[in-house]
Amino acid sequence: MQPDHLQRLRAALGHSYAIVRELGSGGMATVFLADDLKHHRPVAVKVLRPELATAIGPDRFLREIAVAATLNHPHILSLHDSGDAGGFLFYVMPFIKGESLRQALEREHQLPVDMAVGIARQVASALAYAHGQGVIHRDIKPENILLYEGEAMVADFGIALAATGTTGERLTETGMLVGTPEYMSPEQGMGERGLDARSDVYSLGCVLYEMLAGEPPHTGPTAQAVIAKRMTDHVSGVRRLRDGVPAAVDHAITKALARAPADRFPSAAAFAEALTHSDGASPHAGSVAVLPFLNLSADPDNEYFADGITEDVIAQLSKIRALKVISRTSVMPFKKRDKSLRDIAAQLEVATLLEGSVRRAGDRVRIVAQLIDAQTDQHLWAETYDRQLTDIFAIQTDVAVQIATALRAELSHEERARIHVPPTSDLGAYQLYLQGRAWYRRYTQDGITKGIEYFERAIAVDPGYAMAYTAVAVAYAELISTGQGGRGLRPGEAYERARQAVEKALTLDQRLGEAHGVLALLKFIWDYDWAGAEREFTLALELSPGGADIYDHYGWMCGAMGRYDESCALVKRAQELDPLTHRADVASALLRAGRYPEALEQALRSVEFDPQYARGRATLAWAYLKNGRIDEGIAELEQSVALAPEDAMLLGQLGEAYAIAGRSAEAREVQHRLEELSRQRYVSPYHLAYVPAGLGDAETAIDWLEQARQERAGGIYGIKGSFLFADLRAHPRFQAILKGMNLSP
Repeated sequence: MQPDHLQRLRAALGHSYAIVRELGSGGMATVFLADDLKHHRPVAVKVLRPELATAIGPDRFLREIAVAATLNHPHILSLHDSGDAGGFLFYVMPFIKGESLRQALEREHQLPVDMAVGIARQVASALAYAHGQGVIHRDIKPENILLYEGEAMVADFGIALAATGTTGERLTETGMLVGTPEYMSPEQGMGERGLDARSDVYSLGCVLYEMLAGEPPHTGPTAQAVIAKRMTDHVSGVRRLRDGVPAAVDHAITKALARAPADRFPSAAAFAEALTHSDGASPHAGSVAVLPFLNLSADPDNEYFADGITEDVIAQLSKIRALKVISRTSVMPFKKRDKSLRDIAAQLEVATLLEGSVRRAGDRVRIVAQLIDAQTDQHLWAETYDRQLTDIFAIQTDVAVQIATALRAELSHEERARIHVPPTSDLGAYQLYLQGRAWYRRYTQDGITKGIEYFERAIAVDPGYAMAYTAVAVAYAELISTGQGGRGLRPGEAYERARQAVEKALTLDQRLGEAHGVLALLKFIWDYDWAGAEREFTLALELSPGGADIYDHYGWMCGAMGRYDESCALVKRAQELDPLTHRADVASALLRAGRYPEALEQALRSVEFDPQYARGRATLAWAYLKNGRIDEGIAELEQSVALAPEDAMLLGQLGEAYAIAGRSAEAREVQHRLEELSRQRYVSPYHLAYVPAGLGDAETAIDWLEQARQERAGGIYGIKGSFLFADLRAHPRFQAILKGMNLSP
């Protein structure tokens, strides 16, 4: 952009956005990095080229952008803002710290088959959703596909539509083509106006072709030459250019690139389905699940030690950004090994599995580990360690490095340095820490309390044990975030102990990703310091890129702020790293986003994975209720309460559901039970607000919510995004609660 135009732009946007620098320029717009002055976050501001802005006009631009702003999908880059500022037509999107697919292709030329197919499937998912809302993208190309943390996000919905709606496919006065010739469907290149989903399918086929072949299916010196080739030339199969592409992928691309729309896939979803069932849709080669190490010790009480080795190897591998490592909670159910390795890998969506055993005798330990390709059953690496028990940390480090080497995952200098730092120099402290984790992982009040006791004993033995302090903070944060009591503490006391523990952990080790993750959690569930929490979450993920819980909690925060697209994407990433644990959170995020059919589909899968998980059934219940299936919803909530009769949150939600269904007497009986329970132990006022909200008693519900805000009680941090209080959102007192939590109404 010319200096005088840039000066005018800074002045026009200065009240809302501070332009930092230009990020790039394309055929229709220039994109800038800017600071969002109101929300204190980096954003990407796209400004239409002057000639395009003049041709479109502000009215049509804003009308089409408004349509794009309604799109809400984890693989669609959300739209924060748009407008006409001093003649500049602009729109604002989140700033993604990753890169565009174009940048990746310029660096790599070709992408691995499984990575390319995965990107195409995610883009197809976004397109299928948009097409269902009546929106055709019209400009799918590598520049409009952003990559971050293994996720693809589609940008610029609505821009090409705004341009073509007024000017036709070509801006005749400037000679600028709306759309990109290398990726246009034949009908788009011919200037047809009634484009449908199959045009975007064609464009995505071109993009996938380029990811695999290194170039688009048609190239030429001019736009006209490219379009002419598309009309006359046959597309060579991608396998002729790259032998490693599976035949099924080649066939799917060929069908997507059919010249006649009737010969293509009828929808983006059908294209995605074909890719899903192709050989190329296998898990990424750099994905691994560490199965629970078998305890071969004579003493069965050493089970906690074998589990601890499993968890610490996972933690070491999770520091390596180039690997996808399945979280501990998803691998522990496979301790009994009642399935084949191939079936386990398929369920966890990984290409490789690490299995091993631990035999402890006196001051010696024998660990056998082997990395296996799940499809071929081939051993990629194996090693036996017969060492002194004091060498346990060196063994864990070596296992992590050897796995990374076997999977060709490049470690940065910083990653390698962090992996080689032992957590403690005292073996006794480490054993106490492992026992504490074994108790904490029961996720009961008694288990968490016993876990804290062991962590504190570990700290007494080694006052420099940063991970033990972090574990104390995590345990207290669990009591706060779930609204549980424990150790006779009210939320404020639990928060103070958590804060002191995590601050001590970070004083000892500033590069501890887990500690930054729990500090971020405390900042948003207690301090309502949303910007500070976001900074900590970002740093935590830089240090622990495989941290499923960090992604999950970050997703909670985005949902609490009303940033539903980001929330869905983050909890989905958490679920990919922890497939058996975070499925209910994905469904919850979709419910907050108002995507009820998707939420129901995800919730059903969650319950299928774990029918005994009470909160998963509650999520399914609300998915049924929001889809109008009242009786099924109430039945699921009743089942949920039967599975966890002491959970006040679930009981309150059942009462609200009764109220919504018109069963007022049963709702009031539930409220009576909750109030009786609150006289016996701590019950979050947030949960006591459910029933009156369902009964339409706004003042009583808000009384409880105000008390919850004052106490910073469990659950209150999610009030803005909660669909359970949707009917209260316009109430002045409700909006005052939000303002008191530093949230916009």
